[in-house]
Amino acid sequence: MSTFKAPKGTYDLIPPFSATYLAVRDAISAPLRKSGYGYVETPGFEDVNLFARGVGESTDIVSKEMYAFETKGGDKLALRPEGTASVLRAALESNLHKQGNLPVKLWYSGSYYRYERPQKGRYRHFSQVGAEAIGAEDPALDAELIILADQAYRSLGLRNFRILLNSLGDKECRPVYREALQGFLRALDLDDETRRRIEINPLRVLDDKREAVQKQLVGAPLLRDYLCDACKAYHEEVRALILAAGVVFEDDAKLVRGLDYYTRTTFEFVHDGLGSQSAVGGGGRYDGLSEMIGGPALPSVGWALGVDRTVLALEAEGVELDIPAATSVFAVAIGDEARRLLFGKVTELRREGIAADFSFGGKGLKGAMKDANRSGARLAVVAGERDLAEGVVQLKDMESGEQQAVALDALLDAVKAKLS
Repeated sequence: MSTFKAPKGTYDLIPPFSATYLAVRDAISAPLRKSGYGYVETPGFEDVNLFARGVGESTDIVSKEMYAFETKGGDKLALRPEGTASVLRAALESNLHKQGNLPVKLWYSGSYYRYERPQKGRYRHFSQVGAEAIGAEDPALDAELIILADQAYRSLGLRNFRILLNSLGDKECRPVYREALQGFLRALDLDDETRRRIEINPLRVLDDKREAVQKQLVGAPLLRDYLCDACKAYHEEVRALILAAGVVFEDDAKLVRGLDYYTRTTFEFVHDGLGSQSAVGGGGRYDGLSEMIGGPALPSVGWALGVDRTVLALEAEGVELDIPAATSVFAVAIGDEARRLLFGKVTELRREGIAADFSFGGKGLKGAMKDANRSGARLAVVAGERDLAEGVVQLKDMESGEQQAVALDALLDAVKAKLS
């Protein structure tokens, strides 16, 4: 046993389970790569104020869950708790918005960190794939992202997820609603911390998951009843485009999400097979975030889908992904001369794009064949002194057990024929 263990609330991804995570990441990003989104990668830590300003000081993410620290040089940094603020910062810093091709469409994948109470589906280190469309106010962009996320989930075989949709209004209509909501909330029996939240960001109270709070929220004013004409028209266009694409969703007037920067469109993907941690992803429009972090006005929209929870959703539905074996050909050599020759053949196969591995460690035939079985390889190439004397190797089909002698100079063609 090692003296060290992974920190509490984190996990290691190791084979063969890690292959499922890679497959999920690929499936989520595939529709994005085919829709004009380019890959971006940002540092795992940023200036702490990037998140304090963008995500919001009143959010649990910033006030309770963010890993913040001071470096030896006195810089105040934070491990990234989410991806949008970092990606927008990178786009602004690189002046992508000035290159004349708006919206800037970006996708990303990586690890994020929040100090939370660990439980199934909620970790202190977690993985997401995200997408952002920066610099355009267009309901078609909002609809596009929702449709692409739906497409990604369905390509994985998921069926029992729901899309929740709402509008949070904008700077014109939200202040009126905010005042009405604050008046309602101030009359409730709430703890001191929640009362402070009423004054800072009352919409966050609607997102409180505690049953005692939710019971008191019955009859709370709904934002949809306060939307201005422009926000109503925008939201109806988003809904119409999604419906026209055949994507099913549910209107949820209480959906606010957990970040301060959202405006207008907000949405969430939930899976009822995951218990309390039912959200597998979500996002929305954040038209004012660029100005919050010192940039120009750049209306934008995006989402992030949790890889961890998507894997749990697959397990809940009993979906097994069709993941090809990491190795197609496994070479087993008996004797030094055979080792040298087959090692060269393995290198040749790899150069031809064939996944091949080798029995390392000088094991005998029995032990090496066990390695071949464990590898999941379709074919085994076996050679000893007698085979080399005859100028052949034995090519064994690991599924059927059939074995045939193949001339050394014909091995590559024989392998390709068997694998085709």
